[in-house]
Amino acid sequence: MIGYTTIGVSNMAQAEQFYGGLLAEIGGQQLFGQDRIKFYGTGMDAAMLAICIPYDEQAQHRGNGNMVAIPGGSRDKVDALHAKALQLGATDDGAPGERVPGVFYGAYVRDPDGNKLCFYEMTM
Repeated sequence: MIGYTTIGVSNMAQAEQFYGGLLAEIGGQQLFGQDRIKFYGTGMDAAMLAICIPYDEQAQHRGNGNMVAIPGGSRDKVDALHAKALQLGATDDGAPGERVPGVFYGAYVRDPDGNKLCFYEMTM
């Protein structure tokens, strides 16, 4: 249902290092890109995350209420993604833990540009 989500960044080299290292933890890689935009995912037929220098050449700013949620696949992987993000320069925005007991386990960070990410496992 979702082809890709794009988030703005202020420093492409820093963002490539952050997202390249982080998404590699779940099998993601940079699939293609140009100078101002890079697409990450596991394949061209699956949902992707794009990072970009804003097209209008105005300053990047995070959206209030916007968040990208990345499935971890397991609680251990959620924990590992949270730790990896912090290692790569993210700030903690909610330690790993159950948010809805028995259904939703999540962890939250802000990337170096302040964009909010969630790593989660959902079972039902």
